[in-house]
Amino acid sequence: MRTYDLTPFYRSTVGFDRLFSLLDQATADGSPGYPPYNIERTGENEYRISVAVSGFSQPELSIVAKENTLTIKGEKTANENGQGKSEVLYRGIAARAFERVFQLADFVQVKNASLEHGLLHVDLVREIPEAKKPRSIPITPAGASAPKVVDGTADKAAA
Repeated sequence: MRTYDLTPFYRSTVGFDRLFSLLDQATADGSPGYPPYNIERTGENEYRISVAVSGFSQPELSIVAKENTLTIKGEKTANENGQGKSEVLYRGIAARAFERVFQLADFVQVKNASLEHGLLHVDLVREIPEAKKPRSIPITPAGASAPKVVDGTADKAAA
Protein backbone atom coordinates (compact mmCIF):
# COMPACT_ATOMS: atom_id res chain seq x y z
CA MET A 1 0.00 0.00 0.00
CA ARG A 2 1.34 3.38 -0.96
CA THR A 3 1.04 6.29 1.41
CA TYR A 4 1.66 9.87 0.42
CA ASP A 5 2.50 12.63 2.84
CA LEU A 6 0.88 15.78 1.45
CA THR A 7 1.66 18.03 4.44
CA PRO A 8 4.43 19.97 2.60
CA PHE A 9 1.82 21.06 0.06
CA TYR A 10 -0.40 22.55 2.76
CA ARG A 11 2.22 25.20 3.46
CA SER A 12 2.99 26.10 -0.15
CA THR A 13 -0.45 26.33 -1.72
CA VAL A 14 -3.21 28.82 -1.18
CA GLY A 15 -6.79 27.75 -1.61
CA PHE A 16 -6.16 24.08 -2.28
CA ASP A 17 -6.00 22.79 1.30
CA ARG A 18 -9.48 21.31 0.91
CA LEU A 19 -8.30 19.51 -2.24
CA PHE A 20 -5.34 17.96 -0.45
CA SER A 21 -7.58 16.85 2.42
CA LEU A 22 -9.81 15.07 -0.08
CA LEU A 23 -6.75 13.47 -1.68
CA ASP A 24 -5.69 12.20 1.73
CA GLN A 25 -9.13 10.66 2.20
CA ALA A 26 -9.16 9.15 -1.28
CA THR A 27 -5.81 7.42 -0.85
CA ALA A 28 -6.80 6.17 2.60
CA ASP A 29 -9.91 4.52 1.14
CA GLY A 30 -7.79 2.59 -1.34
CA SER A 31 -9.46 4.14 -4.37
CA PRO A 32 -7.98 3.11 -7.71
CA GLY A 33 -5.25 5.23 -9.22
CA TYR A 34 -6.53 5.19 -12.79
CA PRO A 35 -5.81 7.34 -14.62
CA PRO A 36 -2.74 8.85 -13.00
CA TYR A 37 -2.59 12.64 -12.74
CA ASN A 38 -0.39 15.54 -11.63
CA ILE A 39 -1.34 18.83 -9.99
CA GLU A 40 1.16 21.59 -10.72
CA ARG A 41 1.44 25.19 -9.63
CA THR A 42 2.39 27.18 -12.75
CA GLY A 43 2.15 30.69 -11.29
CA GLU A 44 1.14 32.62 -8.20
CA ASN A 45 -2.57 31.98 -8.80
CA GLU A 46 -2.34 29.48 -11.66
CA TYR A 47 -2.54 25.70 -11.52
CA ARG A 48 -2.54 22.82 -14.00
CA ILE A 49 -4.03 19.37 -13.68
CA SER A 50 -2.49 16.85 -16.10
CA VAL A 51 -4.27 13.52 -16.54
CA ALA A 52 -2.70 10.59 -18.45
CA VAL A 53 -5.40 9.62 -20.97
CA SER A 54 -3.43 7.62 -23.51
CA GLY A 55 -5.68 5.73 -25.89
CA PHE A 56 -8.54 8.24 -25.59
CA SER A 57 -9.39 10.69 -28.36
CA GLN A 58 -10.85 14.13 -27.83
CA PRO A 59 -14.50 13.13 -28.48
CA GLU A 60 -14.21 10.35 -25.86
CA LEU A 61 -13.28 12.83 -23.09
CA SER A 62 -15.50 15.30 -21.28
CA ILE A 63 -14.72 18.01 -18.73
CA VAL A 64 -17.47 19.51 -16.58
CA ALA A 65 -16.95 22.35 -14.09
CA LYS A 66 -19.88 22.87 -11.73
CA GLU A 67 -19.64 25.06 -8.66
CA ASN A 68 -16.45 23.93 -6.84
CA THR A 69 -16.20 20.56 -8.59
CA LEU A 70 -14.25 19.62 -11.70
CA THR A 71 -15.17 16.27 -13.27
CA ILE A 72 -13.11 14.61 -16.00
CA LYS A 73 -14.69 11.58 -17.70
CA GLY A 74 -13.40 9.23 -20.35
CA GLU A 75 -15.51 6.65 -22.19
CA LYS A 76 -14.44 4.47 -25.09
CA THR A 77 -16.98 4.66 -27.89
CA ALA A 78 -16.19 1.47 -29.81
CA ASN A 79 -14.46 -1.83 -29.27
CA GLU A 80 -10.98 -1.74 -30.79
CA ASN A 81 -11.15 -5.42 -31.72
CA GLY A 82 -13.92 -4.76 -34.23
CA GLN A 83 -12.02 -1.98 -36.04
CA GLY A 84 -9.62 -4.16 -37.95
CA LYS A 85 -8.71 -7.73 -38.77
CA SER A 86 -6.23 -7.96 -35.91
CA GLU A 87 -7.05 -9.48 -32.57
CA VAL A 88 -5.65 -8.16 -29.31
CA LEU A 89 -3.93 -11.02 -27.48
CA TYR A 90 -2.82 -9.04 -24.44
CA ARG A 91 -4.18 -5.67 -23.34
CA GLY A 92 -1.61 -3.91 -21.16
CA ILE A 93 -2.77 -0.41 -22.10
CA ALA A 94 -5.87 0.29 -20.08
CA ALA A 95 -8.78 1.60 -22.09
CA ARG A 96 -11.53 1.38 -19.51
CA ALA A 97 -13.92 4.17 -18.72
CA PHE A 98 -12.97 6.48 -15.88
CA GLU A 99 -14.20 9.44 -13.90
CA ARG A 100 -11.96 11.74 -11.85
CA VAL A 101 -13.52 14.36 -9.59
CA PHE A 102 -11.51 17.27 -8.20
CA GLN A 103 -12.77 19.65 -5.52
CA LEU A 104 -11.70 23.19 -6.42
CA ALA A 105 -11.05 26.00 -3.98
CA ASP A 106 -13.22 29.11 -3.90
CA PHE A 107 -12.78 31.47 -6.86
CA VAL A 108 -10.86 28.89 -8.94
CA GLN A 109 -11.96 28.95 -12.58
CA VAL A 110 -11.15 26.56 -15.43
CA LYS A 111 -9.44 28.60 -18.15
CA ASN A 112 -8.31 26.10 -20.76
CA ALA A 113 -8.09 22.41 -21.59
CA SER A 114 -5.82 20.77 -24.15
CA LEU A 115 -4.96 17.24 -25.22
CA GLU A 116 -1.40 16.56 -26.34
CA HIS A 117 0.81 13.47 -26.38
CA GLY A 118 -1.71 11.42 -24.37
CA LEU A 119 -1.98 13.99 -21.58
CA LEU A 120 -5.07 16.05 -20.88
CA HIS A 121 -4.04 19.42 -19.44
CA VAL A 122 -6.62 21.51 -17.57
CA ASP A 123 -5.45 25.02 -16.69
CA LEU A 124 -6.96 26.70 -13.63
CA VAL A 125 -6.74 30.28 -12.38
CA ARG A 126 -7.71 31.61 -8.98
CA GLU A 127 -9.32 35.01 -9.52
CA ILE A 128 -10.36 36.73 -6.31
CA PRO A 129 -13.02 39.45 -6.78
CA GLU A 130 -12.00 42.97 -5.82
CA ALA A 131 -14.56 43.02 -3.00
CA LYS A 132 -12.87 39.98 -1.38
CA LYS A 133 -9.28 41.24 -1.71
CA PRO A 134 -7.63 42.82 1.32
CA ARG A 135 -7.49 46.61 1.29
CA SER A 136 -5.31 49.03 3.19
CA ILE A 137 -7.02 51.24 5.78
CA PRO A 138 -5.27 54.57 6.50
CA ILE A 139 -4.64 55.37 10.16
CA THR A 140 -5.20 58.99 11.21
CA PRO A 141 -3.31 60.51 14.14
CA ALA A 142 -5.27 61.00 17.39
CA GLY A 143 -5.27 64.84 17.24
CA ALA A 144 -6.20 65.13 13.56
CA SER A 145 -9.77 65.30 12.40
CA ALA A 146 -11.18 62.47 10.33
CA PRO A 147 -11.35 63.15 6.60
CA LYS A 148 -14.69 64.55 5.55
CA VAL A 149 -16.85 62.54 3.20
CA VAL A 150 -18.37 64.62 0.41
CA ASP A 151 -21.85 63.44 -0.41
CA GLY A 152 -24.10 65.19 -2.91
CA THR A 153 -27.31 64.12 -1.15
CA ALA A 154 -26.73 66.46 1.84
CA ASP A 155 -26.57 69.53 -0.45
CA LYS A 156 -29.82 68.56 -2.17
CA ALA A 157 -31.63 68.05 1.15
CA ALA A 158 -30.61 71.55 2.41
CA ALA A 159 -31.92 73.28 -0.73
